[in-house]
Amino acid sequence: MNILRSIVITCIVFGSTSSIFAQREVIEYLPNFDLQTIHWGYYLGINNKGYKVSYLQANQNITIEESPGFNVGLIGDLRLHNNINLRFEPGLSTNTKVLYFTNLQGKQDSIREAGGTYLHVPFVLKLSTNRYNNIRPYILGGISYDYNFSSNQDNPDDNVGGQFRLKKHNFMYEMGFGIDLYLYYFKFSPSIRGVFAINNELKYDENLNSKWTGPVDFLGTRGIFINFAFE
Repeated sequence: MNILRSIVITCIVFGSTSSIFAQREVIEYLPNFDLQTIHWGYYLGINNKGYKVSYLQANQNITIEESPGFNVGLIGDLRLHNNINLRFEPGLSTNTKVLYFTNLQGKQDSIREAGGTYLHVPFVLKLSTNRYNNIRPYILGGISYDYNFSSNQDNPDDNVGGQFRLKKHNFMYEMGFGIDLYLYYFKFSPSIRGVFAINNELKYDENLNSKWTGPVDFLGTRGIFINFAFE
């Protein structure tokens, strides 16, 4: 009788425990999503971009005040391997920067604004881990092209006339990481990446000894993008 009671209690406990674990079983959403050869999406995000500056002369300093900007764009994803994807992510980004030439006196000479709207066109490789339930971390890296719609490269006036000039065509490399979250209807992917200029973006003044651009050896974008992708 005691044995029978123990068996009954054991069955009840086992059945209850199994029921609890069954309720906790994770439902895998979009199980075949990553089997697609090509898929599409879009992203929204924010950025904080400034400039990396190096100098030809000592005792020179440009202080850069950065303002947050916005990103929006499309995603084209090509599956190359179970864990490797090639992504094309054309979009627009906006950002404003104020440059303070601390070695100069007077507001008219020492302050320049570099606002910009950019066509940002990255090609990146995405390297993902294997999927675990509904999450999949990844890293990414690649190159990108920026077209500066706000460039005044062709303006005949330079800093003598109050014009701080930047080039139209620029190239970057970028690296970052993120995580894919598989939801019921779509995949949501927050990511963060650093963007670093390859070429010098500065358009030099006509006077090679300009007190604004003469001391500068290199000026190029350096920033952080935080994107939220929907695929």
